[in-house]
Amino acid sequence: MPALGLGTWENDDPAQCVESVKTALETGYRHIDTAQAYGNEAAVGEGIAAADVDRDDVFLATKVWLDNLAPEDVAASTRESLQKLDTEYADLLYVHWPAGEYDPEETLPAFAELRDDGLIDRIGVSNFEPEHLDAATDALGETPFANQVEMHPLLRQEELREYADANDVELVGYSPLARGKILDDPTIGDIAEKHGVSAAQVSLAWLRERGVTAIPKATGEDHLRDNWASLGLELDDEDLQRIDDLGRTDRQIDPDFGPDW
Repeated sequence: MPALGLGTWENDDPAQCVESVKTALETGYRHIDTAQAYGNEAAVGEGIAAADVDRDDVFLATKVWLDNLAPEDVAASTRESLQKLDTEYADLLYVHWPAGEYDPEETLPAFAELRDDGLIDRIGVSNFEPEHLDAATDALGETPFANQVEMHPLLRQEELREYADANDVELVGYSPLARGKILDDPTIGDIAEKHGVSAAQVSLAWLRERGVTAIPKATGEDHLRDNWASLGLELDDEDLQRIDDLGRTDRQIDPDFGPDW
């Protein structure tokens, strides 16, 4: 999985979404993340088609929403997503939340059938805690390829990182800038000043050093390029430890249907 991706949550203006996806791909991004619930799969597909990048070079992920997690709805809604995305397959398909119509014994075999049919390449989950991952593994007979969760220096997810390392699960971090709160943290700002980079780059570099694929959302070319530049930033051991020692737990995304964190 590419080390940095583009998140498209709230990128719901079609023209803007097309342009941002196109610009991201032509900047160097190869991982694009969307979801049925974002309402922008068609625009994401247009952006991929408009970019001077082959579809097979793009790692494309989408997610099945709560209401579509019954087996028959998984199949129908995923086919609809692929039509909107104008692609024959998704590289990764997530269960968006362990909620709604989700039942591991029913939902995940439907995902496996889509994989058998060549409509998806990998099975993922999102917003899963260790107990949800265990149940998913039992239902699939294998660990999910990836777990996408909120993660940033203010929510370091140590338990999930340990689980991922022990069970060979890729971690994908959404809201990697804590919805902008990272930009105001004095420790992050101090480290950014030390390296002559932005606070956003420090957060993204910390995630990369901790084995996490970040998917920051961005629409303008300046932010897309600034986030991309984080790949060139190497934090030293002192930087990493200072971030690990922040001791904050500032969760930004916590809907009423979410897990009991």
